Amino acid sequence: MIRVIQHNSARSYEWTIGALEMGVERSADVVCLQEPPREKGGIGISHSANDIRTRKRVWTAIQRGSGLVVDERMDLSRGANDNVIATDVRRRKETITRIVNVYDRKDTQSGERSAWKLNWQRVTRQGGTVLAGDFNPHSTRWDPTCQVQRDAMFWEDVIDENGVEIGNDGRATHTAQEKVIRASRSSTCRWRIDQ
Repeated sequence: MIRVIQHNSARSYEWTIGALEMGVERSADVVCLQEPPREKGGIGISHSANDIRTRKRVWTAIQRGSGLVVDERMDLSRGANDNVIATDVRRRKETITRIVNVYDRKDTQSGERSAWKLNWQRVTRQGGTVLAGDFNPHSTRWDPTCQVQRDAMFWEDVIDENGVEIGNDGRATHTAQEKVIRASRSSTCRWRIDQ
């Protein structure tokens, strides 16, 4: 089993380090971060327990010593490189699990959502895919208390067309003025929500 933690860092250095530390404490193999802090003065973040793959809006940290064989799939994130990291991971003699770390938000300049440009039938892999991220949709499918659906149709179609199961159990993973679900999703993988 591959353990994955997903966290939106809200551009906070402290929250990012906290999520990486939580990964160590909970023996996570992979930590998927959205909205990581921006570099200041060319100084980035490193963590002694992790190899971190970075993009503008998403980071995927692989714990050193996890025994994972890692293959970053740049071919699957073309057109959304700032917002998506697709990584195939496996331990020896295990099947490949694809970890897709997504930050989906409308670009303020172009008005586009780059994650929507991807061929999700290619991205979601038979045999095991974990979609973890900050998708920014509102839907009664993963939040029974949702009052107004927003930006949900695309992700509902991805779920339906690719046999994806929603990993949320209805609890909010982020609270603000309204409840927003940042769903982790998986297809044909065993998963559970860890407190």
